[in-house]
Amino acid sequence: MASELSRVCIVTETYAPEVNGVAHTLSTLVNGMRDRGIQVQIIRPRQNKLDKDDDFTLTLPGLPIPGYPELKFGLPYYRRVLNTLTRFRPEAVYVATEGPLGWVATKAAEKLGIRVISGFHTNFHQYGKHYRIGALENLGYRYLRWFHNTTSATLVPTSAQASELTAHGFERVRVMARGVNSRQFSPDHRSPELRAGWGAQPEDLVLLYVGRIAAEKNLQLVLRTYEQLRSQDDTVKLVLVGNGPELQGIRERHPEVICAGVRRGEELSRFYASGDIFLFPSLTDTFGNVVTEALASGLGLVAFDYAAAHEHTQHEKSAMLASFGDEKAFIRHAASLLERPNLLRTIRLQARQLACTISWDSIIDEFTQHLSAARTEVTENGFNETASGKSRVSVPQS
Repeated sequence: MASELSRVCIVTETYAPEVNGVAHTLSTLVNGMRDRGIQVQIIRPRQNKLDKDDDFTLTLPGLPIPGYPELKFGLPYYRRVLNTLTRFRPEAVYVATEGPLGWVATKAAEKLGIRVISGFHTNFHQYGKHYRIGALENLGYRYLRWFHNTTSATLVPTSAQASELTAHGFERVRVMARGVNSRQFSPDHRSPELRAGWGAQPEDLVLLYVGRIAAEKNLQLVLRTYEQLRSQDDTVKLVLVGNGPELQGIRERHPEVICAGVRRGEELSRFYASGDIFLFPSLTDTFGNVVTEALASGLGLVAFDYAAAHEHTQHEKSAMLASFGDEKAFIRHAASLLERPNLLRTIRLQARQLACTISWDSIIDEFTQHLSAARTEVTENGFNETASGKSRVSVPQS
């Protein structure tokens, strides 16, 4: 369905080439909108000295995000954001992150009568307990609820997430799923040479994890699972792809684990396809793009039954799913794939077939429809604005 939009502004704390699920999702959406003839402006923090502004990009000073020193949150430069929106004249603003930059962008858009849709991409309120600030969890949830309820709608990736937020007082929550590029991520990229570099024979089992190497990702469960399977078969290998604060400790305690660092593009595709079982131990992700990438790569997924795994897979058919938080079952399910190679083979085949049905094209169309429904009408004198300074919200019920 063609979109009636012509100009959209995206406000985010993270964007490509940064490596994380939010940056990947946003860059996919932006590229898809531009392919459809929509002009897209990005407002984000300046991550390094090489960042340059242009007609479609505004970068602002920022400070490191606690626990994520490689990323920054944008400082609240209200006047610069207001001037940028005034010049670009977007019909809708999508605020993807809830920091100070997102807050001032929402206020600037309100002043101009531009409708704002927000995205709930990360469960930051759950991260506090992993960084010894657990007392802030409830405060964080209250702030997130207040922030999102000031926008026309909040987009979330799964129906379970929508139900949870609605139960906690979030208003106008809408589901917008995620897709996967099943050409980029495919078993066709499997590399015997890469596996040989890991010391893995063709018949050896390789466990794979892709993502941030950090406490909130529950990496200790990956290591316990690996240790259990290795006690049953000493040829089992573990490959970790990514970076983060837990990486050095893992290298010291497990020098035999292959720590590959951050991989991108075709190289990342080869790493995925060259594994056998994908371990996704997180209990904090809103979705987990790596799950669908692993499915598309034809891996045997072991995960908890929530987020992307719950949305797309079935236990013992296209994945092995443990009840949420049941770590013993998680390890047991991984061990069963080692013990039952025929089951692993069937799951891998079903995973690939399932992933081929998950297309980004329809999701990008859905995203533009959400923005189009909330777009601002522009009159000859500028933005349409009510006496209160807010455009009237018009969001379709789902």
